[in-house]
Amino acid sequence: MNKHRSEKNNYKKSNKLFKSENSENFKKKYISSNDESEMQIQKRNRNRYGKDKKYRDKFKRIAYKWLHFFKVLGPGFIVMVADMDAGSVTTAAVSGAQWGYKLVLMQVILIPFLYLIQSMTSRLGCVTRKGHGELIREYYGSKWAAFSTALLFLTVFAALLTEFSGIAASGEIFNIPKIYSIGFSVLILLIVVFRGSYKKAENIALIFALSGFVFIPAAIFAHPDLHKLVFSGLIGSQPIFNKNYAFLIAANAGAVIMPWMIYYQQSATVDKNLCKNDVKLAAADTLVGSIATQLLMIAVIVMTAATLYTHHIIPSSAKAIGQSLIPLAGKYAGLLFAIGLYSSSVLAAFVVSMAFAWAAGETWGFKHSLNNKFKESKMFHFLYMALIIMAAVIVLAPNIPLVTLMVDVEAFNGFVLPIVLVFLILLAGNKKILGEHTYSKAKLAIVASIGLIMVVLGIITVLPQNWL
Repeated sequence: MNKHRSEKNNYKKSNKLFKSENSENFKKKYISSNDESEMQIQKRNRNRYGKDKKYRDKFKRIAYKWLHFFKVLGPGFIVMVADMDAGSVTTAAVSGAQWGYKLVLMQVILIPFLYLIQSMTSRLGCVTRKGHGELIREYYGSKWAAFSTALLFLTVFAALLTEFSGIAASGEIFNIPKIYSIGFSVLILLIVVFRGSYKKAENIALIFALSGFVFIPAAIFAHPDLHKLVFSGLIGSQPIFNKNYAFLIAANAGAVIMPWMIYYQQSATVDKNLCKNDVKLAAADTLVGSIATQLLMIAVIVMTAATLYTHHIIPSSAKAIGQSLIPLAGKYAGLLFAIGLYSSSVLAAFVVSMAFAWAAGETWGFKHSLNNKFKESKMFHFLYMALIIMAAVIVLAPNIPLVTLMVDVEAFNGFVLPIVLVFLILLAGNKKILGEHTYSKAKLAIVASIGLIMVVLGIITVLPQNWL
């Protein structure tokens, strides 16, 4: 019985083996005779699905990075475009009116300078989640923090006078009284910070920052000579030994890095709740802003080079620039210039005021966030309001020697910037603060050298031109 059962099981096994062998032989035969067999199709589909899945996953990663970048975008881009304020617009316009396309190359060279210094502030903000004033107070004492913030006030107030002068000039191009343009701007600037949300304030600031790009179509309306732009501006000879040209080089470079830019970007990074994981994207935000602000400077130079320089007109103010453009490039060019000047001036007024309000809160320890309501941070909001209103009243007052006042106070920029840069370098080179994100000595030395050049050029701009 057992023997019979054993033989039966052996028969089943051999039968299965026979079937499997025949099956394999059939498959081989079928596959060899039919290239487009069902099995081949299934295999190809599996490979295709695997590749498609791989591409989909790669696309999702790229899309996620871009989406995350737009979430991080803000502090660096806004502060960089704000650097293209009324003073910078006027400097660029005069550069184009006096020297044509020659100073375009200078704007390109300044891009890495801007990026290197400002990227340090974004890294400090992301890693430490503390503002510039707070880090100085924590590591170097409250006295040094108070001294640095007090000096910052002078540069901030001088910048505010410049911005409100630019706001007034943008309206006067089309005969709008400055009481209306300044009054409306003060209202906007006050509404922005009373929303109780950093995100809402940043979105409004981004709208003004993007509005500044109207300088580019304004330059196109001026019908620039592209051949001269390339062969005279970018790769042409530079009259660096001409004292007037050297002075304009100093004027363009000396105002590139301002003390309030360092304070604003680091504090905005903290208020936006960016962290260590955002270091690279925050640096990309700074790079995009660096390129954007210099493109706008180039647009203004091109615009005036194609019009005012060609007709030998050298303007004395932002208002004169806009009014001179209208008969030469058309009313649309003049209108776009006025809009760009207004947008950049309002944006800069917001940035410089916020820079001091944040710095004061970090230095003296009171609440200082745009995410707080007025009742939660009264001192922070009061300082911001006081700066805006005082600067507006001074610009509106008759018979005030605004130009002399601005030049005298702006002279402090050359003396305040070294103090801010020294603390920036010390903080960025401290391993206790940045850890693995600490800057190397070589990079710090490069930044120090760049800062020194900026300081020297900034001081040159406030000296009499004939000293050269």
